[in-house]
Amino acid sequence: MKKRISTDQAPQAIGPYSQAIQFGNLLFVSGQVPLDPRTGNLVAGDIEAQTRQVMENLKAIVAAAGMTLADALKATCFLKNMGDFAKFNGIYAAYFGDTPPARETVEVARLPRDVLVEVSLICGK
Repeated sequence: MKKRISTDQAPQAIGPYSQAIQFGNLLFVSGQVPLDPRTGNLVAGDIEAQTRQVMENLKAIVAAAGMTLADALKATCFLKNMGDFAKFNGIYAAYFGDTPPARETVEVARLPRDVLVEVSLICGK
């Protein structure tokens, strides 16, 4: 059974999509950008500040489904500039511990609202 997951602790969907969809033991979390859920504004700052907000948004959505980031199986990461890869990894790694999810990271020409980073997750219990 497909179930929509939503929380006010992460930015609300600004288009025809859900923050996340749970299907059985799997959770599919939509790509998150560095929006502050309290204000709806972009987080100012460099790749590290933006990555931190993206990860906090993901953590909140995953928690709303009764999971943690330890349940992450797969991440898809989009960077505006692959030159930010090492700084991105430094923040990203701190959220996953000893068993990080499988992932790919790609550089893209442009992201929504011209942010520096977007990340989506697939989680499972």
